[in-house]
Amino acid sequence: MDKDFQKKHNKALDMLQDYKSYLEKQVLNLKRLDEQSEFMQKWNENTIKEKTEEIVVIDKILKSLVRF
Repeated sequence: MDKDFQKKHNKALDMLQDYKSYLEKQVLNLKRLDEQSEFMQKWNENTIKEKTEEIVVIDKILKSLVRF
């Protein structure tokens, strides 16, 4: 396999992992805000649900792809 392809492949997986970590931090921050305010809880409910679903999808992608 081409070394350049391997580098690009691994870099893309690293970027996807970084994005997953970013989303996880966002969800944690939103949940903290929810604890402080009932208004924020209703406001953030859909956002948290969508981001959590996105995290699950990204996790499945990362688990199914092979690192070189």
